[in-house]
Amino acid sequence: MTKDTQRPLRPKAYTMLPLGNVRPLGWLRQQLQIQADGLSGRLDDFWEDVGPDNQWFGGDKEGWERGPYYADGLVPLAYLLDDDRLKAKAQEWVEAFLAGQDESGWIGPVQGVLGDRKYPEYDPWPVFIVFKVLTQYHEATGDDRVISVMLNFCRYMERHLEERPLESWAKFRWADFVLSLQWLHERTKEDWLLDLAEKVGEQGYDWANHFTNFRYKRKQTTISLESHVVNNAMGLKAPGVLFRQSGEDRHKASVYKGLENLDNFHGQVTGIFTGDEHLAGKNPSRGTELCAVVEYMFSLEQLVAILGDPTLGDRLEEITFNALPAAFTPDMWAHQYDQQANQVICNIAEREWSNLPDANIFGLEPNFGCCTANMHQGWPKFVSSLWMGTRDGGLAAVAYGPSQVTATVGETGQEVSIVEETDYPFDEKVNLTIQTARSVTFPLSLRIPAWAQGATLVLPDGEVQSLACRSFFTIVREWRPGDRLELTLPMEIEVERRYQGSVAVTRGPLVYCLKIGESWKHIGGIQPHADWEVYPTTPWNYGLIVDVENPARSLKVLRKPIGQMPFSPEGAPVELKGLGRIVPEWRLEGNWAGTIPQSPTRSKEKAERITLIPYGCTNLRVTEFPWLTD
Repeated sequence: MTKDTQRPLRPKAYTMLPLGNVRPLGWLRQQLQIQADGLSGRLDDFWEDVGPDNQWFGGDKEGWERGPYYADGLVPLAYLLDDDRLKAKAQEWVEAFLAGQDESGWIGPVQGVLGDRKYPEYDPWPVFIVFKVLTQYHEATGDDRVISVMLNFCRYMERHLEERPLESWAKFRWADFVLSLQWLHERTKEDWLLDLAEKVGEQGYDWANHFTNFRYKRKQTTISLESHVVNNAMGLKAPGVLFRQSGEDRHKASVYKGLENLDNFHGQVTGIFTGDEHLAGKNPSRGTELCAVVEYMFSLEQLVAILGDPTLGDRLEEITFNALPAAFTPDMWAHQYDQQANQVICNIAEREWSNLPDANIFGLEPNFGCCTANMHQGWPKFVSSLWMGTRDGGLAAVAYGPSQVTATVGETGQEVSIVEETDYPFDEKVNLTIQTARSVTFPLSLRIPAWAQGATLVLPDGEVQSLACRSFFTIVREWRPGDRLELTLPMEIEVERRYQGSVAVTRGPLVYCLKIGESWKHIGGIQPHADWEVYPTTPWNYGLIVDVENPARSLKVLRKPIGQMPFSPEGAPVELKGLGRIVPEWRLEGNWAGTIPQSPTRSKEKAERITLIPYGCTNLRVTEFPWLTD
């Protein structure tokens, strides 16, 4: 018998559309294809941790989080590209998860193994990831087996949660499970699932208090799960997830306190925060783990849906278009464990972080294999989150990129597609075309970023609307087949003051960095899935000569066509041309760029022409510059 919950589930501001309703087009589809042709599409061919001998398949290799992590990115990638080869790989994982349930309801290995490590018996954390895989797979296929398997595991957790309370990673990552419990409740209407969700939240780490009464205001030197960078990226969504059941303003408020505190004490200009394993301060030479990048993206995607705040969409784009591609080689055959905003050398060397000396090389498994398994979800889940449904039967553009969304809208539930043609974020124009069999009335909401001063929308009849930034602009009208809209989001060059008074340059959602010459040294592994060090071949220690009040006077924009590999130094679709001077006292210290000289400062060296390219196009870079005054 189900038990009525005292606090019903609050509706989301926006509804996440089922996997496959949003399809990538243009450069974005090409980016997913690059991913499929790289590590994501081939990893199980040579990395034994997700290979056929994995313990999830009945073998004796890794049997903890890595298999589920890999499947969590593989499933959406396969279905978004409609790639039969990848779908077959994904299906193998899904079948292993579904068939891995025993009579008690438990799913998968009882005790996970990872090399010489053994994890606690009946550790639910990997199953939390399995649930994320199964929810996506069910949305794409409608496979009825998923619901019963998930319910059986939830009954298992209901019976055993008291005797086996959450511990270790599961205690800090409980919100991922509650998301799935809420998803399951929305489809089954079984209220005991919300009671279970409340128990899980009560046993889990109190992220709302963590972010509201933030204690981690400096670079952390003591290892703890509370200060672990990935836990914080995952934990940011926890108060929002709780808000759906509690309705308490403190839970909603703590999301924003979390954003504020992480920015104030550890934030980087790319929207991410540092954590070379643990929260690491604002120095742009500190590292950020790739797992934190993709998990922060996932948290923001969920929070945009729950809260409907356009600034969360701004942050999602900022991280996706900058920090995500920067952590990979352009062909996505190698990745970094830690990226740095000021990254002027990538080599095996001791640094003042908690990771191993190889943490910032590009390779198959630098430092630790969690990112090798988990990195795949970034691009596919972003594509799936570009468009969402509204409560009143409409569609909302939560983020921008070339795509096509198909969904039922309006009071009659008529199917509509919207084709989005754009080179965004490299260009400010977004063209939308309505495709429908017959005229239909529904609301269309467009996110207007905080930076888009003077944004305009040209309606199908030629009327021009001026749009307020930092908002969702909603149009309710009868849409006819072939109606077109042209959205312009003006991208002005802006300068942000950063660490030690330094300056960073942005234009729209993109951050711009010094383009540095590169020399790649093959240090291990078999190509293409090899390990590489990267050394600078041109000077990096420039200060930037810029008018901070009117940076367009100092920096000129140069546009290029988008090629097959836009996130590469050679393929960068936008460049900024400006002037800089070498700052001789700024040198390497401890195998990374030393502390930036306090700015503003001066240099007696001659002024030189320098080129800035988007952060996501770089492998080596300077992002925060000493600010030079003549």
